Amino acid sequence: MDADFSIELSQEDPVLDFPWKDPAGKLAYVDLKRHPELLPKIEEAVKFPELGEFLRTLNSPHSILETAKCDAWATTEINAEEEIYNASHKFASYVDAVFSDIEVRNSSPQEALSVHENFARKLVDLLRRTPETRSSAELCIRRCYYVEDSSVREGFYFTLYVIGYGDDPASALQNWAVALKLTGNAIVQVSVSQP
Repeated sequence: MDADFSIELSQEDPVLDFPWKDPAGKLAYVDLKRHPELLPKIEEAVKFPELGEFLRTLNSPHSILETAKCDAWATTEINAEEEIYNASHKFASYVDAVFSDIEVRNSSPQEALSVHENFARKLVDLLRRTPETRSSAELCIRRCYYVEDSSVREGFYFTLYVIGYGDDPASALQNWAVALKLTGNAIVQVSVSQP
């Protein structure tokens, strides 16, 4: 599997408020780490059971992460870098995740960034050793604003993109599902190896 990570901390890059709520109040953060029974409230997890399983893995006791947001979609838009997959279709998803450990969240910016970067390097290294598939994973480290009581603390979070490519919608979806499974397993392995 192709895998890479990036650090995106400029003013133009996405940020996450954690926990979050959309301005209309229709959508909001669901704490799946402490309340896995709420998974059916995540529309994307119901629509795509593979994503639901991935969220279950990331929020399990075996993972040091917990999820904040997600989405999944099919498209025929293939950019120049993706032409190596020789595909006409792709199925993609993203999951925003934070470390569950409050100490990591509350550590100094330098320490927190170092922990995030270390995790990203280990995950990418492990994913690059998985069997060759028509899929990719990218882990982006971005700025997060943790809202606790009435205060806000700046930290970091991950956006994990997983994409499957194929000659038709079904094969792209299948390659995405395989890539999600491999990525979930790798996250559990890296979680076990973290100090």
